[in-house]
Amino acid sequence: MFCVSKKQPFLKACLDTKENRNLMIKNFLKDHFLITKIRNRFVPSVQIAQRQLFLNYQEMKKNGNLPQISETGFRAFSQFEEDGMLLFIFSILGMENKTFVEIGADDGVNSNAANLYFNFGWSGLFVDGNPKSIRRGRKFYNKYPHPWFYKPKFVCSKVTRENVNELLASAGIQGEIGLLSIDIDGNDYWIWDAINSIRPKVVVIETHIEFGMENIVVPYDPNYQAPGKHPIYNGASPVAMQKLGAKKGYRLVGANDLGFNFIFVEESLAQKELPEVSVASLLTHPYVKERCKMFEEIKDWEYVRG
Repeated sequence: MFCVSKKQPFLKACLDTKENRNLMIKNFLKDHFLITKIRNRFVPSVQIAQRQLFLNYQEMKKNGNLPQISETGFRAFSQFEEDGMLLFIFSILGMENKTFVEIGADDGVNSNAANLYFNFGWSGLFVDGNPKSIRRGRKFYNKYPHPWFYKPKFVCSKVTRENVNELLASAGIQGEIGLLSIDIDGNDYWIWDAINSIRPKVVVIETHIEFGMENIVVPYDPNYQAPGKHPIYNGASPVAMQKLGAKKGYRLVGANDLGFNFIFVEESLAQKELPEVSVASLLTHPYVKERCKMFEEIKDWEYVRG
């Protein structure tokens, strides 16, 4: 036992060194070779196909034969199927307001707003607390796909309930916008709840499917940093997020296939082509059942009712 315990600090140091080295390599590749990985997303045929799909949806709306939103997902720049679903939604709502805000955007490339920026001429604001990601994002958007594109704004900051509206105002973003995306692996619920300086048409926000059909939110902690006390002890349940959306005047219309990125549309704008869906209908993937097992470890911890 003595020998094992003596080795433990050494082993941990080795693991930490390996993780740091892998992270350094990953950041180096992103900084210098990201365009090599995603260059094919900028070819004219991609933009043409998406614009044609946009027009097809509008024609299908006139004829009353639109597909369900769950059948429209695809990934161009988003992490999951959000790009396709957002294209579908905005083909119905229209793109008169092409302003986005993405909180928890990393470098803004693998994001929910990038496809709208590169293929449909949107502009807006990317916010992230990682200075390396912000620096990489600025560099990428300054160079690709060509140097005279109208650039999005980047803000490097930790986002809290107390500063979120000030951050938006300082960046010149206020009033009605097209899209708000929040994915900060922590206080997502509390940040959306606090936002009152902008009114997005569409909101994409992460929930915790591990909480199942519980109506709970992890208490607000302005100093939270992942992974915190437990990897899943943060954020809000899907039920709680749906209730928050309803309170703010939004209709839940869909989610990515795995069920954790909810998509809301402003109720006053939502049409029959974007019907409200139930939380339960979005939590049917086998992945959800597996993730819910993790909740057993923390089910008796402190929560706020949504």
